[in-house]
Amino acid sequence: MEGLDPPKTSEVARKKKLKISGRELVSVPAQVFGLDQLQVLEMSPERESCLTYRMELLPQEISRLRNLTCLYVDSNNLKKIPAEIGTLSHLERLALSNNSLSSLPPEMGALQRLHSLHLANNSLTELPAPLCQLRSLTFLDVSDNKIGTIPSSIRHLEKLETLLLLFNSLESLPEEVCLLRKLRTLWLGNNHLWSLPATFGELVNLDWGYNYCSCNFEGNPLECPPPEVCSRGPEEIRDYFLSFHKTQRN
Repeated sequence: MEGLDPPKTSEVARKKKLKISGRELVSVPAQVFGLDQLQVLEMSPERESCLTYRMELLPQEISRLRNLTCLYVDSNNLKKIPAEIGTLSHLERLALSNNSLSSLPPEMGALQRLHSLHLANNSLTELPAPLCQLRSLTFLDVSDNKIGTIPSSIRHLEKLETLLLLFNSLESLPEEVCLLRKLRTLWLGNNHLWSLPATFGELVNLDWGYNYCSCNFEGNPLECPPPEVCSRGPEEIRDYFLSFHKTQRN
């Protein structure tokens, strides 16, 4: 849908994927929210051909697009996500990175088909509680925020395979992170972590013997275990804590 020359309504109505672009656009065309068969919607001004304005609020009318499976609204200036996002029950992929979000509505917890969520480079100071209700999530990126705490309810994300937490303000991780046994990629770089949970070594799929990028600790003042132990993988971390606890008992 380009600027001032939109396609005919009959043509747009049949679209299942729509990328809104055009240098002369100053707002989202109202007719977009009448496309009830739409499955993929891109409203990200990250490429030269895309929107030249940046949304500060996702329109409430987004609730009309009940068949959406993918919504891309990254690289705007969003400060708030409307509660109506929770009505998009078919949503599987949501891109909200590079905005100005400091919180998320509780209604987001209703997105039970969501498996990929991008929230990097926002203004979150904690991992929003609604995210821990998204039991189908396999990918979560909350890098480059101001997150200082992770709730224990993160244990509910049992299908999570990728968790990106680098460039935040974490000083510790809850033990419940170690219950996410399907994790294959966990990036923790550039936080304030000085220790890891004692059961961290149970995350056996984080095997950086095969994939060096599986886990990232750089930029943390780690002491327990020390960096040289962490770099050798889950088994070494597990052995370190076993030895540490034996020493403590003695």
